[in-house]
Amino acid sequence: MLRVHDVAEHRRRALAALDDEPGIALVAVSRFYRTPPWGKTDQDWFVNACALARTDLKPEALLDRVKAIETALGRSPAERWGPRLIDLDIIAYDDLAMQSERLTVPHPEALDRAFALVPLAEIAPDRVIGGRRVGDAAASLGAATEGVIPLD
Repeated sequence: MLRVHDVAEHRRRALAALDDEPGIALVAVSRFYRTPPWGKTDQDWFVNACALARTDLKPEALLDRVKAIETALGRSPAERWGPRLIDLDIIAYDDLAMQSERLTVPHPEALDRAFALVPLAEIAPDRVIGGRRVGDAAASLGAATEGVIPLD
């Protein structure tokens, strides 16, 4: 089991690594949120956050960098939706809609997941993803957002 400090520290290290990458500059980061596990629910709670970044990388090149950061921070192949040290997702890339074997943007389930929408709505409520305003999508989740609690 990871303590809150340990889990949050992995997120801070991931954000710092992203910001240190050539061609990536973080412009906003949400607070960290304690969230119930999703998918596989018989595990400890998660810590989630969202970041907005500027990049000159193409979407799949950005994915390569994100996956390299996960590996550098200790992520190894594991059970789908199971416990992991770090999980970085690309939710959207400008207004691009694309699907390849490796990457789909916008993330096909982002607008249904409180653990993604609540932090994203904190820093980009007016951002439109998949034709929906992020703040409206978060508000529409109602009771599903109750377990998404800021750590600070």
